[in-house]
Amino acid sequence: MSQQTTESSKLGGKSTATYKILDNDKVGRYMVANKELEAGEEILTEMPFVVGPKAFTYPLCLSCCTPWPPTPSDKPLCSKCGWPVCSAECENLPRHKDYECQIFAQANEKFNVAAALEETNENGVPQLECITPLRLLLESEKSPERWNNEVKAMEAHNKLRKEKAHWDSDQVNVVAYLRNQLKLERFSEEQIQTACGILEVNAFEIRTANGFSARALYPTVALMNHSCVSNTCHSISTTDFRVRLRTTTKVPPAGELYGSYVHSLLPTMLRREHLLEGKYFACACPRCADPAELGTHMSSLKCNKCDNGIVMSLDSLDPDSKWKCTHCEFSTSGAAVRKVLHIIQAEVDAVETISGTEGADAIQERETVMKKYHSVLHPCHAFNTMLRHSLTQMYGRVDEYLLDDLPDVVLEHKIDLCHLLLQVLNVTEPGYSRIRGMTLYELHAPLLIIAKTQWNAGVLNESGLKSKMIDAVQILRESATILCLEPPDTPEGQIGIVAKDSLVQLEDSINNL
Repeated sequence: MSQQTTESSKLGGKSTATYKILDNDKVGRYMVANKELEAGEEILTEMPFVVGPKAFTYPLCLSCCTPWPPTPSDKPLCSKCGWPVCSAECENLPRHKDYECQIFAQANEKFNVAAALEETNENGVPQLECITPLRLLLESEKSPERWNNEVKAMEAHNKLRKEKAHWDSDQVNVVAYLRNQLKLERFSEEQIQTACGILEVNAFEIRTANGFSARALYPTVALMNHSCVSNTCHSISTTDFRVRLRTTTKVPPAGELYGSYVHSLLPTMLRREHLLEGKYFACACPRCADPAELGTHMSSLKCNKCDNGIVMSLDSLDPDSKWKCTHCEFSTSGAAVRKVLHIIQAEVDAVETISGTEGADAIQERETVMKKYHSVLHPCHAFNTMLRHSLTQMYGRVDEYLLDDLPDVVLEHKIDLCHLLLQVLNVTEPGYSRIRGMTLYELHAPLLIIAKTQWNAGVLNESGLKSKMIDAVQILRESATILCLEPPDTPEGQIGIVAKDSLVQLEDSINNL
């Protein structure tokens, strides 16, 4: 994984009908279209080279990644190795049985249950840090051809990682543990640190069938360079973890294929910090290079010294650049802005942990944070956009705010939230992106309900109702087109199936008017 490509390249790898791998001295290997690709076209599918727990993980079942123990009184351990599993079925799954289980059993190394459960473990369970790197090293022995051709050359950034505190903790929790406790001296210190680095830099977060997080390594998909406005998206099955990579927009022949390594709804300063910290490069893509974020103003602040001023960085690629108002003489430092952003981000992150299952609070707390920073953040600021994204999904689905119970004023509010969100997504997540598909789906229902309410009240005549229903159909059709590209075992894929059925019913209703 690396940053955007800007210079000429030479052929550096395999070529298929949809893509080819190129190579240059600046960014290494990367991926381009081998023909004109339409929006929504599948580029490739790939099985993971390895799947395992994320770094700094909580206690979990080593097979299915469900939090462990299942209950305070039930602490099941693998009968062969004495490490956490949640059932006999999980104990015998190949992901555990054929990898670390044999190593732990041979070394007679047991899981320290008391330490895992009694410590605060804010930075995860140290003993579990070795699991995924160990699986990667063992898989390199089981699949030497794929390791040599696809994985071995992946970027690990060992020189840069050596300067980080995480290197030292990996040296203790992974390197020393594997070589000393587990007697795996056949793996050198460098090999083990490289395995840790390959995972840190290249692994993708995945969701298990139970909805819990894990990570997986996809060597081909990981070859794509990053852009903060990507032209691809990937979907990962929750059953076999196969990844499907597809385009979100049309890509010309030889056009570079970009993925995004960072949450697209973060402001530039925080996106670039995340990429520099976790992926070891300073992003200079067109979105990062534009203080106005391609006109979205997702990083812009309101000026508190004048009425209409917007405060923006003079150089968004320099984190220490001065920020200045567009209308008056007010200016401030990059450090001051960073401090404000981290304060607001902490509050946004806190309310974003409140799920819809907790009822009305999930909505009210988010609305409170938006109101609190109304005079600080541009209306389309990234933090407002994040909160709008959650609210569009929650209005209509949360107790006390179910769709059939919402008054018109709240339905209109949901419509406004969707439109403001789409205004940003049309730039930052253009085309057939999952988040656009979900937002379009959330938009169609309140539009229909309000149209029917107005027709029942005599505000709309039949032709007016039909016109508004046709508008909703167009929105629902685009949503169904996008979400039906998702695997059917994912929540988005399920909504795609529902959207397709709803579309048929809605078109029938229009034809029967």
